[in-house]
Order: sequence, then C-alpha cells, then structure tokens
Amino acid sequence: MSQSYTCLAPAKINWFLHITGKRANGYHELSTLFQFVDLADELTFTTTDSTDIELSGDLSGVAAEKNLIYKAADLIRKHFNVNKGVAIKVTKRIPSGAGLGGGSSDAATTMLMLNKLWQINASEQELIELGAGLGADVPIFIYGKTAFATGIGEFLTPTDQPEIDLLLAIPANCHISTPAMFAQPQLKRDSEIVAPNEYVFDKTRNDFESVVKEVQPQVAKTLHWLVEYAPSRLTGTGACCFSLVANKQQAEKMAEQAPEGIKTFVVKTLKNSPVHLYLAEQFRN
Repeated sequence: MSQSYTCLAPAKINWFLHITGKRANGYHELSTLFQFVDLADELTFTTTDSTDIELSGDLSGVAAEKNLIYKAADLIRKHFNVNKGVAIKVTKRIPSGAGLGGGSSDAATTMLMLNKLWQINASEQELIELGAGLGADVPIFIYGKTAFATGIGEFLTPTDQPEIDLLLAIPANCHISTPAMFAQPQLKRDSEIVAPNEYVFDKTRNDFESVVKEVQPQVAKTLHWLVEYAPSRLTGTGACCFSLVANKQQAEKMAEQAPEGIKTFVVKTLKNSPVHLYLAEQFRN
C-alpha cells in the first residue's frame, strides 16, 4: 500500500557572501552566513511498487532526468545500493535563478526524505558529504540550521540568529546563472573569512553584488529602490535582493509600492528548516 508525505523545502538567504579563494579543481571557496526563510517549495513523496523514480509537477520545462531532484534521488539510490522507487510531485514557489537556493533545497529535501522512506539510515554527515557533489548550497539544507559556512559550503558552524521579517524583491524575468557569475573575471576572489564571533552585517558584503548589478541592470534598479527604505543586499548569486525592514507592516507597505517589474515576497527568517521538523514529527522512533 503506497503512502504519501508532503513537506516544505525552504528558501535561504545569505546574510553575506565572501569569495575567499579558488581551488585547483575550479571550485570556489567562500565564507557566508545562511538562514532559512518561510518561502518554500512543496514536495510530495509517494512510495511505489516499481523501482522507477517518477518526477512530476513544476519542472520548468527541464527533462526529469536533468532535474536536481531526480539527480538527488538517483544519487542516493545508487550510492546506498537501494532497489526501490518513488513518485515525487513538485510545486514550485521559490523563483529559479534568484539566489534563494530553491533547486538545492529540493535536492536536499529529497535526500533527507528518501533516507527515511527507503530506511537507509545514513548519518547527516554522510548526506552532507554526498550532497556537496550536487551543489554548494545542498549541505546547508541537509544540515537544517542557521549556520556560518566555509570551504565550498560544506563546513558548517551553527549560530543563533533571531527570526525577523524581511522583504525579498526580484526583477521579473531575471534568471541569473550561478556558473556564469562565478566565471566573471571581475569577481573578487580574495575576500576574508568572517569568524562567527566577528560578524557584523555592516562590515560584510556580497561579493557578487557589484558583478550582478553590472550584468543585470534590473538588479541594480531593484537595489536602488530598496536602499531608500532600509539596508538591503543581494543574496546568493541570483537576482533576489533582501531588505532589513523594521517590521512586517513596513515590508507589506514597501511591497505595495514596488515599482513595475519587481516581484516581492514578505517573509520571516527561521531558526530551523521545516524539513527537519517534519521528519522528526513523521518518523518518530
């Protein structure tokens, strides 16, 4: 008898993002502070009698086998020699190419869920090391807590950040390729690592911000609008900017006044990923 489980795969923001070096294999090293927000995709996992990985829903026109969710499921199945299948339905709410980690979150959620559904019982650290091969943001979503990150994103140090209201703003039809941004010759690659006990928002930055503003004028216009109201910054390597509003009311008022062509989301930051809370509730030992 098949069973279905539906859980949320959250977006994240980077409070800052410093690129601290480049490895011989081409991967960039970074220093960042990740925190989840309550904007989330929805994934439904249904057990099946077949050994196929079936993917449906909002796939953005990408073939299932090329989707990061499928790759995550296939990776965990092959790595742990599992002879089972699953049907996964995706409802996307996190914009693609925004720097909010939607694809990585979906992949990490898939790994965490299948670890339970297929009774693999791999440790969190095993999944983090495996997930790092799918993308630099996957480990933080497997980890599930607010954290500073170094290396290529796999070395995580938990920290306590308050739950606050933010305004996210994204220029319409502005999809930014992460590999393309990392390839920009003007990207600063020798920034300092920020120790957790030395972090101050005003003394950090996103090294991609100047690069993205140069190649995507819509992002520059979005930031120009936001900073009139509150401290604001690009998150990740995408098109999304966030604004440190005073409260939810200010965020809602700004959202109402957003210039044409800018999509906004009023969100709250989270201390923990809803995926981990869901798993703890559904799979109590």
